[in-house]
Amino acid sequence: MRWGAHRGSGYAPRVDASALLAELIRHRTDNPGGDEVALCRYLERALRDRGADEVTVVEVPRSDRDGAKGGYVFARWGEPRTLINTHIDTVPANSGWTVDPWAGIVTDDRVVGLGAADTKGAIASALVALETNKPRDLGVLFSGDEERTGTCVRHFLETAPAAAIKRAIVCEPTNRTVGVRHRGVIAVEAEVQGRGGHSSGADHMPRPIVTMARLALELDAMGARWIDRGPEEMKGLCMNVAAIEGGVAFNVVPNRASLTFSVRPPPGFDAQGFEAELRDSARRAGEDVRTRTVLELAPFATRDVDPFRALLGNHPRAEATLPFWTEAAAMSHAGIDAVVIGPGDILQAHAPDEFVTKSDLAWAVELFAHVIRQARER
Repeated sequence: MRWGAHRGSGYAPRVDASALLAELIRHRTDNPGGDEVALCRYLERALRDRGADEVTVVEVPRSDRDGAKGGYVFARWGEPRTLINTHIDTVPANSGWTVDPWAGIVTDDRVVGLGAADTKGAIASALVALETNKPRDLGVLFSGDEERTGTCVRHFLETAPAAAIKRAIVCEPTNRTVGVRHRGVIAVEAEVQGRGGHSSGADHMPRPIVTMARLALELDAMGARWIDRGPEEMKGLCMNVAAIEGGVAFNVVPNRASLTFSVRPPPGFDAQGFEAELRDSARRAGEDVRTRTVLELAPFATRDVDPFRALLGNHPRAEATLPFWTEAAAMSHAGIDAVVIGPGDILQAHAPDEFVTKSDLAWAVELFAHVIRQARER
């Protein structure tokens, strides 16, 4: 099969995806602060109503906040080999909204609200497709904490049902393309200690901020050296020197300074070469510079696209290299091959007045209906 030939099948669902999406938006799951578990309970009932053999809701402690919890709901029909996964949490509402972000407003051609594209539209579309298509050997995972620390997917991937899953469709707004690769993310914090004191002695004291400034220039040069390395469409490191911190006043030599930077490595990234260059850069900036990795998210590439061609049919219009990270990387790391696809456009995600079009929702319903039928036949 080839991508991009989809013309619509005339599939007529009984449930209106727009109305269902508006209801999902009204369940606040902004992260942090929202209630993922409450939405999981709502989705648990919806999945039971659609004939799942088993539905499980799991509460997952947050790794970054004492006492906070996220959650996920997993439903299975038979013994799942194929998984549909979409996340239930959203970012906090951006500034600039002209309507209530959690009202779930339905217009003639779109649904407006926080998470409409990223990714509650995919949840609504999948539920509509499940209304009139009986799955077999399929799993559905609606998971929280994607927008921050990924605790929920990591928890699920350590369970027994995850071990039997061979392939996953991870839902993100991909503008009707299918994502088969994307960069990872590495964030690093560097620090240097001085002894601090009055600026009248600055000529003869360690100057931590100057050391961090030298490191910033070393990192910038490192990014330039890597600019032509990597696969097509993902060359370079996306080196970003994000912050230098440590000063307190014009007349005080600080006793420490820190620098935060990030890179976005492509699949096949030379991690050893990168680490060796980083050590050399830190040494040239100052003998006492220490670095620590504060976030590391793996890059992603689908191992074998062919099985997904049958699963997705002609609904995707093309393969794509995605400009953003997804939890498909976590699936892949756990041994589950994956692709990324879903209704909406990433340009709407995290933006004020976020929306998804009704036509995209209808397309996604047909997509998921096709996936369910194909999973049943495999």
